[in-house]
Amino acid sequence: MATFTNKATLSFTGGSVDSNTVTGTFLESLSMTKTALYDEYSEGSRLTYVISIINSGSTSFTGLTLSDDLGAYTFDSQQLVPLTYADGSILYYINGILQNPPAVTPSPFSISGISVPAGANVTIVYAVNTNEFAPPEAGGSITNTATLTGAGLAEPVTAIETVFAANSPALSITKALSPTTVPENGTVTYTLTIENNGNTDANATDNLVVTDVFDPALSNVTVTLDGTLLTEGVDYTYDELTGLFATTQSRITVPAATYTRQPDGSYVKTPGEAVLVITGNI
Repeated sequence: MATFTNKATLSFTGGSVDSNTVTGTFLESLSMTKTALYDEYSEGSRLTYVISIINSGSTSFTGLTLSDDLGAYTFDSQQLVPLTYADGSILYYINGILQNPPAVTPSPFSISGISVPAGANVTIVYAVNTNEFAPPEAGGSITNTATLTGAGLAEPVTAIETVFAANSPALSITKALSPTTVPENGTVTYTLTIENNGNTDANATDNLVVTDVFDPALSNVTVTLDGTLLTEGVDYTYDELTGLFATTQSRITVPAATYTRQPDGSYVKTPGEAVLVITGNI
């Protein structure tokens, strides 16, 4: 609901006089909501927003424009936009019936030529991708505002939605062998590198276990984790007959990735890492 005021002025020889001020109220017939289908994001993820516009009045609106700031924020005097419109993703419905897509301007993002008939509901769906300016740390968030403008509106209609950085580890493991050519009864070293690309530590409650079956089986096995010698039966188990190796549940933890802010406002990630080294004779 919006108000407006007005007064008149009477001018005459020798001066002027103002009337009293009258106040009126616009009964807004358009309302708008904005909803993200998922309230969490991660690096390079896609988000889908649903805009719902309801016209509760008896007058149609045409030629409206919907703009979205895509989470724009200021960093070191720079205006950064953490979301990028996914080209071709727009869907436009009137009373649940799919319409031809309206015109889209990707940057700054806007949708023009929107019509909202009297008593109708308009739904607009579009997708965006997180980019290098999306805050990745635990506790990070993106708040963006959609604004509807155009003829017949007393003032812009807005809707706000906030999504949050997903707080979870993201693990991967790679294995290296040295040397790759081994004489009989020679010594080999397997290096297993566990990376965490997430913004949260992989800790004891995540119950990490590394298993491997060495073929041929190893003898005289030694194991280190991040340079610390591990103890068989306490930190890991190994069967020389079958070659089955397994770390004790929760013995391995992997720190979260760290993020460095660049002068342009982008984030550079350094994965957290744990290195398991297994050495033995073949």
